[in-house]
Amino acid sequence: MTDQPKQVGGGRRMFEDFAPKLAALTDDVLFDDIWNRPELSARDRSLITVAVLTAGGHTEQLGFHLGRAVENGVTQEELIEAITHVTFYAGWPKGMSAMGVAKQLFSE
Repeated sequence: MTDQPKQVGGGRRMFEDFAPKLAALTDDVLFDDIWNRPELSARDRSLITVAVLTAGGHTEQLGFHLGRAVENGVTQEELIEAITHVTFYAGWPKGMSAMGVAKQLFSE
């Protein structure tokens, strides 16, 4: 699984001047280390991340990660199916909210 593009975070771009430690942890630990471990592909990590964000009701982060998932090779149909599947385990309101974010993103 080493033939995948390196995953890069945007923590420093977003928060370096305001929250430098959070920016560094985001870029250096979450993305540079965790996202680039060879045990799972970036595609699989994206599907897991979308599922967890949906289950937790974290729609404010979902738009970014849906876009990242597409960049990592997950199709729109697969993302819609993943959100639909998670809805039955995580709760209807969370799934409906997540699907709203997906619809807005994919309609643009």
